[in-house]
Amino acid sequence: MEREFTGGCLCGAVRYRAAGEPLVVTHCHCGLCRKASGAPFVTWVAFPTDAFAFTRGEARVYRATEKAGRGFCPACGSQLTFRHAESAHQVDVTVGSLDDPDAVTPVDHIWASSQVAWLTMDDGLPRHRGERGEG
Repeated sequence: MEREFTGGCLCGAVRYRAAGEPLVVTHCHCGLCRKASGAPFVTWVAFPTDAFAFTRGEARVYRATEKAGRGFCPACGSQLTFRHAESAHQVDVTVGSLDDPDAVTPVDHIWASSQVAWLTMDDGLPRHRGERGEG
């Protein structure tokens, strides 16, 4: 049986569904994720684009850069998705917006070179200075 993941925003105006196995689950420490979330890092779960769909409402997209857009609820502002032109095959979803965030487990940290100095995470996961594969 295919796994199913559901989630949505704080106010419930936007809901989504993703089917199948996640491509990756990662903690991102980049400055853009920090600013967009107001948190020291964001944990993302990536799904194939064709396995993800909004089931209620629609996220509004903020073009964070020329190549990337961040989806958020237009009513409550909850950050929900991230899509990058160079990885159009996937949609990243905030793990905190999942109905069951314990259903996924992070495998690494990206942009660890940007991690805030006071954050200590002794989880033993691999750390990449930038994107995955950059040390």
